[in-house]
Amino acid sequence: MADTSSIWLDVPAPAKLNLMLHITGRRPDGYHNLQTVFQFLDYGDTLSFRARDDGQLTLEPAVDGVPFEDNLIVRAARLLQQKAGKHAGADIRLKKILPMGGGLGGGSSDAATTLLALNTMWQLNLSLDELAAIGLTLGADVPVFVRGEAAFAEGVGEVLTPLPELEERWFVVVCPQVHVNTAKIFSHEGLTRNTDPINIRTALRQGGRNDCQQVVTMLYPEIGKALNLLNKFSHAKMTGTGACIFSSFGSETEAISVSEQLPAEYVAFTAKGVNQSPAHKVLFRPS
Repeated sequence: MADTSSIWLDVPAPAKLNLMLHITGRRPDGYHNLQTVFQFLDYGDTLSFRARDDGQLTLEPAVDGVPFEDNLIVRAARLLQQKAGKHAGADIRLKKILPMGGGLGGGSSDAATTLLALNTMWQLNLSLDELAAIGLTLGADVPVFVRGEAAFAEGVGEVLTPLPELEERWFVVVCPQVHVNTAKIFSHEGLTRNTDPINIRTALRQGGRNDCQQVVTMLYPEIGKALNLLNKFSHAKMTGTGACIFSSFGSETEAISVSEQLPAEYVAFTAKGVNQSPAHKVLFRPS
């Protein structure tokens, strides 16, 4: 019998881009109704899992400034432990490359990968619907990572319509070294909150804008400066509430060429947009 204590399961936690983000209204509970298009990138964090039978959870390395029990990875694991029984435990390692607060969904993706991987490792057999419902309690972006399909999202981002026909282009992503306070953006009096809803066909044909971008660039001039720079090569947009911005290109060669022309002070990477999550490709590949 194999020694399961030495077997590690490595699973990607991919970045996402909001290819558009329209805010269509503000709800009585203070949250905002929105419309957005999510697409994954073949770039992101990596989580490694090893099962334990003593009910203990470990996570390394520790994340500076984030208490262990507040980490979304640990919170996700705790929610599944409630269904797995007292003996289910795991050692978890995180290889973190996505910036925190960049609008790339790093924390939400880490939480979703944890739900998906431990559901498999602990043989819970929860459906994606059940995992997505658990994920929604952790954050509005978690369900799209759980379901693993590029999607048109409505509501607070949890009402998802898959978009398998979305073009898989190459992107240059620039990450200005500022941390955007999401709550500050969504509470700002200058934020556009009355964009007319559109349908999926219009979103795919016309693209759309990011309604947060004007307020963010006013409050964080460094992001506006990066947008102006990237706009010289191809139309640039912000993802989520920032700080990261992106432009799309038709080939890897073109994306790399643009990335190499950016000033050295900019942190940037190239990646391909993909319509199936890399986490799903690992966990649900044919045996």
